[in-house]
Amino acid sequence: RPDGTVLEVRGAPVDGGGFITTYVDVTAECQSQELIAHMAMHDSLTGLPNRALLMDRLRGAVASAKRGQPMALHYLDLDNFKPVNDNYGHAAGDKLLQQVADRLRAGSRETETIARRGGDEFVVIQTGISKGDDATILAQRLIDDLGMPFPIEGTRVKIGVSVGIAMAPLNSSSPDELLRLADHALYRSKSQGRHQFCFSATD
Repeated sequence: RPDGTVLEVRGAPVDGGGFITTYVDVTAECQSQELIAHMAMHDSLTGLPNRALLMDRLRGAVASAKRGQPMALHYLDLDNFKPVNDNYGHAAGDKLLQQVADRLRAGSRETETIARRGGDEFVVIQTGISKGDDATILAQRLIDDLGMPFPIEGTRVKIGVSVGIAMAPLNSSSPDELLRLADHALYRSKSQGRHQFCFSATD
């Protein structure tokens, strides 16, 4: 109905002629089903897409890349996150992850899908790439955005982020392989000093 109510309509013939129609309000049941479906595909802490939804979106992006619409996979790992947990506790660490997710969402565009892969690792799927430096521009924006201090426990904490990038179809047309290549590029970013991005070595 226009007000959002969901009705289940049932009808049955009546002995001797006629027909009875019953209307049952199933709004609550539908909302519960939608909530369950949402929880199955989203991270409980940040509300971002989880691994399951990430892979579904990544498969779709790779399929489009095969049809001539290049995409980039940005693998993010927060820098200096462990000291936040050590110094302020895990509750503060969770709040920081939520703030990171909020900041990523605030700066995202329609052509980008943000997901939490686990721990302090995030992934951004960038579609709609039209020129070679689109991935570079996004990676630097992510580094700049997450390089700004976060308010934690009455103080301001600076963490930063390292990024590894793999491209489709340039580097691979396999979702799993793209993740592996981006993860390897992320490791290079970390080993070379952090707070930077690296492209897959196969590009």
